[in-house]
Amino acid sequence: MKYIFLPIIFIFLALNSCSKKKEEVVVLKNEQGMRLMVNGEDFIINGMNWDYFPVGTNFSYSLWQQPNAFIKKALETEMTLLKELGVNTIRVYEGIQPKWITYIYEKYGIYTMLNHSFGRYGVSINGNWKPETDYTNVNAQKSLLAEVVQMTKTYKNTPGLLLFLLGNENNYGLFWAGSETEDFPEEETEKKKIGEIRGRAMYKLMNEAAVQMKKVDASHPIAICNGDLLFIDIIAEECKDVDIYGTNMYRGKSFLDAFDIVKKKLNMPVLFTEFGSDAFNAINNKEDQKMQAFYLVENWKEIYKNVAGLGKAENAIGGFTFQFSDGWWKYGQTINLDVHDNDASWATKAYDYDYQENHNNMNEEWFGICAKGPTNNKGLYTLYPRAAYYALKEAHQLNPYSEGMTTSLVLKHFNEIKLNDALIKAANNKVVLE
Repeated sequence: MKYIFLPIIFIFLALNSCSKKKEEVVVLKNEQGMRLMVNGEDFIINGMNWDYFPVGTNFSYSLWQQPNAFIKKALETEMTLLKELGVNTIRVYEGIQPKWITYIYEKYGIYTMLNHSFGRYGVSINGNWKPETDYTNVNAQKSLLAEVVQMTKTYKNTPGLLLFLLGNENNYGLFWAGSETEDFPEEETEKKKIGEIRGRAMYKLMNEAAVQMKKVDASHPIAICNGDLLFIDIIAEECKDVDIYGTNMYRGKSFLDAFDIVKKKLNMPVLFTEFGSDAFNAINNKEDQKMQAFYLVENWKEIYKNVAGLGKAENAIGGFTFQFSDGWWKYGQTINLDVHDNDASWATKAYDYDYQENHNNMNEEWFGICAKGPTNNKGLYTLYPRAAYYALKEAHQLNPYSEGMTTSLVLKHFNEIKLNDALIKAANNKVVLE
């Protein structure tokens, strides 16, 4: 019996080892461009900025501190909708336990990009919290490096982990005092001054973080998250060990020259860590689902057109739509948490559907491609997909790496997405919610 039993044990252990084997994720650069590869296969990131905040809560709430049964119930609703949408990766901040990254991957087939804020909202130094991070401070540097190295050690063997992301438009944080989105200063001289005084030290530290993290885990690429292209020349000088240029970019229907500039100055693949549109029209002062769907479809069309092998910039590896559901706490942060505020907090001409001179038009609490229902007595809520959800569901059916794919076929696919049809599909959701 022992001669039969032992081989069976070895086979079982081998199979179990294979099932838990961490996946190899690499950035590949060749004559066809830049791409992300997962276990040797091309991988386009059809991503989503995802979180879970019931109405009445804010950034202090954590899904991952709730009972396991509650977490599973919340994930069942959210991840099912995401999977049906065609999303293959979610952006999640550190705080999620490794077991939930694996759970989401094994049950729903969705990867996680793990995000460390890297001092964007403050830093802990010797047990004392500093609300603003001075990246020239040696103790702040040591603290941040220790945090990201420990994070890498904790998550490196986690099935379902796709890559690490450092920061969240931290270059904007060099100007803003808090986390709430504000209009950005336009004076170029002031921008450059801040970039040299405060920014260069930050980017140098981000690069050192990438170096240290790769010593722990060489199987997951490291991206940074920058606000648009601000300080890209400093990044080119200081971030040579970073694998992916991630950017939060809100330029309306087109990213314009972003692909070409990143290719020329950084020679890195570009990943849109945030982009999108709100679903509230500041001129009409009411929800405008078609407007939101229009901008998102145009954005994804450009991303797909610029992947490797299609003859354009060939450096796009995907993006993360912002965002899955409305954040009712975004405008006031700590007040009116039960109110869906209609106040716009910043302005940009790029979103010309509802732009008026000297008026804000971007509504932070309305960026969800799903509207959020009330919280029930168990602490759960229901999501109601908007038109953008159904339009993106069609968009993500395209695999830009398919054999024989061309720019013309990408355009044909997107031209066949009918926003009015998406509106019809979302109409009943709106009625039910109201």
